[in-house]
Amino acid sequence: MAILVDDPIWPAHGRLWAHLVSDASVAELHAFAALHDIPRRAFDLDHYDVPADALDRLVAGGAEHVGGKELTRRLIASGLRVPARDRVGGHDHDTRIPR
Repeated sequence: MAILVDDPIWPAHGRLWAHLVSDASVAELHAFAALHDIPRRAFDLDHYDVPADALDRLVAGGAEHVGGKELTRRLIASGLRVPARDRVGGHDHDTRIPR
């Protein structure tokens, strides 16, 4: 059971963004995010969008830094992944990132 964060490679709103997930439970993910001042509005069904400048403190707080493919593989294996076809409205990634 782990909290995972990938590389901040997603550009939006003048910043780069990463994904924060749990491979155990959404409750664990919410608790970790709250503990590290990641706002709930950054949550998108199975992950949080987090800015690049949060990466070091998330890792220092216990998140495991992994590549994007590894993060996706482990999220799918956990059963917590929400497939794109199940996302209401088919949101573009940039529109889900908090402003």
